[in-house]
Amino acid sequence: MHPQPTELLFRKSSYSQIQSQNCVEVADLPGVSAVRDTQNREAGHLEFPTGEWTALLRASTK
Repeated sequence: MHPQPTELLFRKSSYSQIQSQNCVEVADLPGVSAVRDTQNREAGHLEFPTGEWTALLRASTK
């Protein structure tokens, strides 16, 4: 069972622009990356296998 959102330690993604209002936050869990919209935290988060999240980040930098 994964922790509740209030127990997760979210951080601003390093891929979010510094001055942008459009940011995502990421929290690391064993084998999973939880992702949420900074402006809509109350909407919850999505969980992705860590390998899938890493592959997305790598693909977005090409």
